Amino acid sequence: MNSASNLVLVGPMGAGKSCIGRALAERFSLRLVDVDHEIELRTGATISTIFECEGEAGFRARERSMLAELLADDGIVLSTGGGAVIDPDNRRQLRERGFVVHLHVSVERQIERLASDRSRPLLARGDREQVLHALAAEREPLYAQVADLRFDTNHYTATEVASRLAQELLQSDWQPQAPARVDTGLQRAHSKEPS
Repeated sequence: MNSASNLVLVGPMGAGKSCIGRALAERFSLRLVDVDHEIELRTGATISTIFECEGEAGFRARERSMLAELLADDGIVLSTGGGAVIDPDNRRQLRERGFVVHLHVSVERQIERLASDRSRPLLARGDREQVLHALAAEREPLYAQVADLRFDTNHYTATEVASRLAQELLQSDWQPQAPARVDTGLQRAHSKEPS
């Protein structure tokens, strides 16, 4: 049983983590925090620019530090980037400090949802479908490793997923709790889709 007060959303880009997270945060009166958005706020640079200047390794170091800081809080809905599960220490922290929901989406649906999105650095590397299949092969086992609950988003809108998922969460081991700490000044996430 995972009794952590934080609700953490993991999954690939295009799964709807940010939109679904926003709806769940409102439903449970919790604060939504988007890891990628917080990194952009702190650095003053977009994720694409960080990848361009520091490479993926530089971005992952920033992501690891940000996750540790955010997961020290209580009573939040945390939307992670698609690759947050790559790092073993991130996976440990996610399991210890959150009730983790894996929002699953097929590569076919990702291609549809991300068709006009040009902001994702990992999709700028050649054939999008091939890249998404490679990422899925690498990351799906890691999502499964950290997840307390898996929810398929393929055939639902973000609103429908949030409603159905909220019902499942209320019947699960996780119980929403109001934040125990005073707001640390972190900003509410924008409406961008997750990376």
